[in-house]
Amino acid sequence: MAKSNSNEDKGKGITVKKSEDFSEWYSQLVQKAELADLRYNVKGFVVYMPSATITIRKMFNILENVLERKGHLPLTMPSVIPKSNFDIEASHVDGFSPEVFWVTHAGNKKLEEKLALRPTSETALYQMYSYWIRSYKDLPFKRYQNCQVWRAEGKATRPFFRAREFHWIEAHNVFRTMKEAEAQTVEDMETTYEVLGDNFAIPTIFFERPQWDKFPGAIKTFAADALMESGKVLQLPSTHLLGTNFSEGFNVKFTDEDGEEKLGYITCYGPAISRIYGAMIALHGDDKGLVLPFELAPLQIIITPIIFKNKEKEVLEKAKEIKKLLKDYSVKIDDRNDVRNGEKYAEWELKGVPLRIEIGPKDIEKDQVVIVERIKGQKFFVPFKDLKNKVKELADNFTNTLKKLHHVKFEDNIEDATTIKEAKKIIKSGKIVRCGFCSIDKDAEKCAGTIEKEVEAFVRGSKVDKETKKFDKCIVCGKPATRTVYIAKSY
Repeated sequence: MAKSNSNEDKGKGITVKKSEDFSEWYSQLVQKAELADLRYNVKGFVVYMPSATITIRKMFNILENVLERKGHLPLTMPSVIPKSNFDIEASHVDGFSPEVFWVTHAGNKKLEEKLALRPTSETALYQMYSYWIRSYKDLPFKRYQNCQVWRAEGKATRPFFRAREFHWIEAHNVFRTMKEAEAQTVEDMETTYEVLGDNFAIPTIFFERPQWDKFPGAIKTFAADALMESGKVLQLPSTHLLGTNFSEGFNVKFTDEDGEEKLGYITCYGPAISRIYGAMIALHGDDKGLVLPFELAPLQIIITPIIFKNKEKEVLEKAKEIKKLLKDYSVKIDDRNDVRNGEKYAEWELKGVPLRIEIGPKDIEKDQVVIVERIKGQKFFVPFKDLKNKVKELADNFTNTLKKLHHVKFEDNIEDATTIKEAKKIIKSGKIVRCGFCSIDKDAEKCAGTIEKEVEAFVRGSKVDKETKKFDKCIVCGKPATRTVYIAKSY
């Protein structure tokens, strides 16, 4: 990605088509819409600009409200984890150690025990849960935190999609029984569909990840994948059934009704808001620039006065009247007199403002305004008396329009394969492969390695929702297929 964010680049539109060069299109979108600045001088760390920050805050707020409605309470935990905590769950530490940033000194003094900048918070939270949970009456115990995590990502970074610091919510819950814990993973998936589907207009599909690709320390991992325009998928929220794996090490126990001390059953859920934001801008954006759900747009309405000599005062007064009328929305008047109207329109389209209101002397004479909607560029000539109602109508329908544009894309982009050769062809065409697989247990990891090497894609897992397609044989080894799995390239 080009690293310039100079004034020279501002106002210039995107110069490549999304359908022809997604990577370059995304790079230009992030830069020219002023979403992030890559010039911070630590590799893999990105500065989020005001536009992205405002939207991301709104996204956090929506998800937090849903979690609290479903019984979660907020926590704020320290950002550092002692190595002794981190070492308690063996498979967890094996999975995360290569990605951990370690704090070894305080000033010039070497620490007696090095501290991990949290890559995730299980080993911090569950130590505290052992103090807080005493009785079955304390359960279910549902907590979440809004925080940053740090991982020394070895792959190429891309703003929002993949970085070394990302912003997320993590929910950690304890239950009396495995059945209740399993029900929580279902609730987490429903939360994902509700928030991402209804509020962010991002279609996702949940897969049970293979055992070789599950969260370190989990019994099972269920992860939502979003399909990008490039044909690749991006992992979004995942929910993990941890069972008693962490309870044993961290002594997360409760005394049951019968007076017996028992281990709690734990789940965790990790929606990475910054990555979801990346998926959202990539999915909805077009060749003109950014497109966002109406509720998430930092600026929802731009008023562009069309000013002629000797008419300035009249037009600007009307623009101010419109802004006051629409005070329930985020509204700005672009009254710059040194920028042509066409350049203004292009700039606000690039920055993803959902509605543009144009007002000029002729409109004042006709007692009307012109509203231009961002998604399809439709123009509406609206009598001034109907303006408030028309804006409400367009605002209410805006996000639904985005949802309708994308709701069928997953099925349209899935093709069946029974051979490696067919799978390679499908992946090269930018689609997802559906095929038979011998297993998603550890003993099938060798077959997955063949897929990764020969098809240059990854086994995403088996669909959590009801699967209607069955295959007789594993696409790799030819053994009887026990699962239908999906294969895709990923970010």
